[in-house]
Amino acid sequence: MDNRLGLGDEEEGDVGTLWHSLDWLTSCVMVAGGALPYASQYRQILRTKNTDGFSTRVCLVLLVANILRILFWFGKQFEVTLLLQSVVMILTMLVMLNLCCSVQNTNHISTKQHHITDLEPRFFWSWDGFEDYLIFLLAFTLPCAFATLLLLDSSLFVESLGFLAVLTEAMLGLPQLLQNQRNHSTTGMSVNMVLLWMAGDSFKTAYFALKESPLQFLLCGLTQVLVDLAILYQVCLYSQDPWDKLA
Repeated sequence: MDNRLGLGDEEEGDVGTLWHSLDWLTSCVMVAGGALPYASQYRQILRTKNTDGFSTRVCLVLLVANILRILFWFGKQFEVTLLLQSVVMILTMLVMLNLCCSVQNTNHISTKQHHITDLEPRFFWSWDGFEDYLIFLLAFTLPCAFATLLLLDSSLFVESLGFLAVLTEAMLGLPQLLQNQRNHSTTGMSVNMVLLWMAGDSFKTAYFALKESPLQFLLCGLTQVLVDLAILYQVCLYSQDPWDKLA
């Protein structure tokens, strides 16, 4: 009897270790998985020396969303995994922006350059210097951090901050969707990136549901999956032969 009980305890310990390992692996995927889709786009830009197919406003959306998410964490401390995910995503977007600036400046023909100090709204987020983007992010982050510090005890402010963060993140694919629509083409956009978006967004939506994360995160994940599907539809739509459409 004692042996059977001992064996049962051992098996229970093994199952506990297995679940702990799976939980750790899931957390690692959540932290690094969001950045993986951009590896494909990074290589494509590096290979073609062309950024036309990639909307840098995707970087804007993710930078703003993840800065707000980090500030939200100070008011409502959710899983550290999601906090680390935001840090990794911010670093990834800065790397993407740096590459885009480098490639665009190499291909730039006009001697006229655009900088944040020009204060021209029509060239917002289309600046030539990487430092211009850093200045904007600093100018955005400092007032938001100060407001969060002042209103940290207000549950209304904290919850609103959370909704704003995930609402912004939910719009991740929208700049790419609009650019594809405007160009009537998905040429230059990495389809692998969008497929990985789809896989990652589906995974994290399930993660949010299982971990009982704040409702804001679940709504964000569902919205992103729908936008990913719309972009994949564009890939099918614009890759078809025009004659086939008439048939």
